Amino acid sequence: MGGEMEEKGIEESSAILLGSGGSDSRWVDGSEVDSDTAPWSQFDEDDFRTRYGSLRRRLVKKLRRVDSLDAEAMEIDGSHGVHRSKESSVWHTLALAFQTLGVVYGDLGTSPLYVFSDVFSKVSITSEVDILGALSLVLYTIALLPLAKYIFIVLKANDNGEGGTFALYSLICRYADVNKLPNRQPADEQISSFRLKLPTPELQRALSIKETLESRSSLKTLLLLLVLMGTSLIIGDGILTPAMSVMSAVSGLQGEIDGFGTSAVVVVAVVILIGLFSIQRFGTSKVGFTFAPVLFLWFFSLASVGIYNLCTCGISVLRALNPAYIYFFFKKNSEQAWSALGGCVLCITGSEAMFADLGHFSVRSIQIAFSCVVFPCILLAYMGQAAYLMKYPASAERIFYDSIPDGFFWPVFVIATLAAMIASQAMISATFSCIKQSMALGCFPRLKIIHTSKRSMGQIYIPVINWFLMIMCVMVVAVFQSTTDIANAYGIAEVGVMMVSTSLVTLVMLLIWQTNIFMALCFPLVFGSVELTYLLSVLTKIKEGGWLPLAFAACLLCIMYTWNYGSVLKYQSEVRDKISMDFMLDLGPTLGTVRVPGIGLLYNELVQGIPSILGQFLLSLPAIHSTIVCVCVKYVPVPLVPQEERFLFRRICPKDYHLFRCIARYGYKDVRKEDHHTFEQLLMESLEKFLTWEARALALEADLTDWGSDSASVVSKDSISGNNLESDLRAPLMHDSRLGELGTLISGEVSVVLPSDENQSLEYELFALREAADSGFTYLLGDADVRAKKESWFIKKLVINYFYAFLRRNCRAGAATLRVPHMNIIEVGMTYMV
Repeated sequence: MGGEMEEKGIEESSAILLGSGGSDSRWVDGSEVDSDTAPWSQFDEDDFRTRYGSLRRRLVKKLRRVDSLDAEAMEIDGSHGVHRSKESSVWHTLALAFQTLGVVYGDLGTSPLYVFSDVFSKVSITSEVDILGALSLVLYTIALLPLAKYIFIVLKANDNGEGGTFALYSLICRYADVNKLPNRQPADEQISSFRLKLPTPELQRALSIKETLESRSSLKTLLLLLVLMGTSLIIGDGILTPAMSVMSAVSGLQGEIDGFGTSAVVVVAVVILIGLFSIQRFGTSKVGFTFAPVLFLWFFSLASVGIYNLCTCGISVLRALNPAYIYFFFKKNSEQAWSALGGCVLCITGSEAMFADLGHFSVRSIQIAFSCVVFPCILLAYMGQAAYLMKYPASAERIFYDSIPDGFFWPVFVIATLAAMIASQAMISATFSCIKQSMALGCFPRLKIIHTSKRSMGQIYIPVINWFLMIMCVMVVAVFQSTTDIANAYGIAEVGVMMVSTSLVTLVMLLIWQTNIFMALCFPLVFGSVELTYLLSVLTKIKEGGWLPLAFAACLLCIMYTWNYGSVLKYQSEVRDKISMDFMLDLGPTLGTVRVPGIGLLYNELVQGIPSILGQFLLSLPAIHSTIVCVCVKYVPVPLVPQEERFLFRRICPKDYHLFRCIARYGYKDVRKEDHHTFEQLLMESLEKFLTWEARALALEADLTDWGSDSASVVSKDSISGNNLESDLRAPLMHDSRLGELGTLISGEVSVVLPSDENQSLEYELFALREAADSGFTYLLGDADVRAKKESWFIKKLVINYFYAFLRRNCRAGAATLRVPHMNIIEVGMTYMV
């Protein structure tokens, strides 16, 4: 963690002791100021003793002058101890597993409604090989992709409990600096939730991959596009899943009610879809507990009907467990079998929801629900349908409803319709999660997010996206009016998302898990080859409805990439136009204007330097506040940032300028729910701590001159790790044991007493700060207008001046997210030429 101190205006000291002593004391080293010095955790025991004398001398002498604008901020720590989430109880895990039935597994559980109907619409049943081959394909596809891939492997690639393509991307961004937005700081690695992996024998290979990704801009762009494409397909899946599931369930009435035609099916499906999206505002938790009993009853019905058909029609279909029937199926049907793969892939629709919805639940709960309920029930359902077809092959078109025992049609139909409604919930929840993650990582315009649960902050509702999905679903049902064409589109979206996940998890294996190269390559070879086979099959259906998810994905990809591209250019423009220190020193403490009591919170996106928007305020306002804090709200690639690690502070310019920088760090799963009063109080407390520690550090620097060079020898061997670790992939040094002992030594043997002049200076500055706070806070915001330079290419002008500008005008404004009264806000216009 980087720390610097201001002395005589601009000079910095290299280390500061934070804490009140004892085991809670912490060191803040100066590795960001002097980047050539290796982090402490890289030193072995002998190296530590040798280097420690050099470090002690660095503590008592002035460092070389550095630009204080580019030095890292000091971390303000409100408590000591690494943030740890509480272990979930067994009953809580089982309750979550029950909820997953209603939120995660609805789509996967309703696939028996339409899989065999679609498969045998492309392959006619002429012998038992057709049935056994199709059943074998379905069984092994479910066992290989949802079970082996997602349950046992992909779920483990979660980002501290968060899933989805953007969670994988943020995980990769933590280990390699591949984010297009250049606002990463070394201090970010000290956040306890980073949890960087300790080196393994495969470290050298991981470092090579890391260096290659960081050094090539084209690879960064390709990785971002891959993630955006996967996210776009998930959103497209959220449109197709409700349409397909509800249409399949309602179509069962066509064979039971005379005169119930296609138009009636469409009308009923539209009414159900509108009702489904209307209840999303009540939240995932309420929806989950409401839907879970229905889905549990649905899975029980699937298993019961399947067992009944196996008992009445024979168990000869168990021969499909022999994968040789897949070969016989393709040998007999050739081109028709290849086309039937597009229907077979529908048996795994909704598998990605297990990973995308992970933030709503837990890994263990999803694994328990799938292994104990979902997997056995749907296998029995498919086996029962196959057994029925062996006896009644003419029922292929309505196999699900025809296989239901006499007298049970209407109860099962009602449950199937409810289950189809619930099936949509999985992808709707997954879509909300993906949108929130992409917004936090700067890849989607800002939208209003409502958190529907006080206990689980992963459960969210996004009104705009919800109504957009509803409108698109209704349009799909009204236009296609057939499950066959929707199924063709459905398969492309599902397989495309799976291939993106396979690519990203493979990179996680190589870079982060540092898996053996043979094992890491087996993952894409086994699962990727199966998914590629399915993808090639469904791509042949582009003209028959397959174009729809590709069109959705292309539109969403353009929106997300345009937003990210414009945001990166805007940030680069701010870095390029930041105010120099020489200019600030020439202005003097008055900043060339009148200073009036009060605290001005100047919001900007810079993590280093003085933003140019400050100059715009100095030109536009007749006076400026006595204390100015440049606030940067930054999202880091972690799910959560502990509250005590939220703020980074530093002083800008000499003391009499009363100018500070504050970086407020949030994870992409964090909730900015505090009102402005709470935020102001928290900021004031942190700023007062910063000023106090700053004064103590100056006193400590003077006291250390009397400290003997042999003091480090009291640190025991056991407290110093003997491994010489690579720094780029090392675990962050938050509470290293040797530094804890060293902090105890210093705090115990060297009392930090503030000299009278320093004490008076601190008291005066604290008094001035509190007086300014009593006068009130004012939020200084910039109304940015981003324009392409005149010499830019035509495409760039089109994207920035029209598309990006349109998105900025219609997204949620920055003032709306602050929850600040309008009377406390001052805005000035600012044009950024990019």
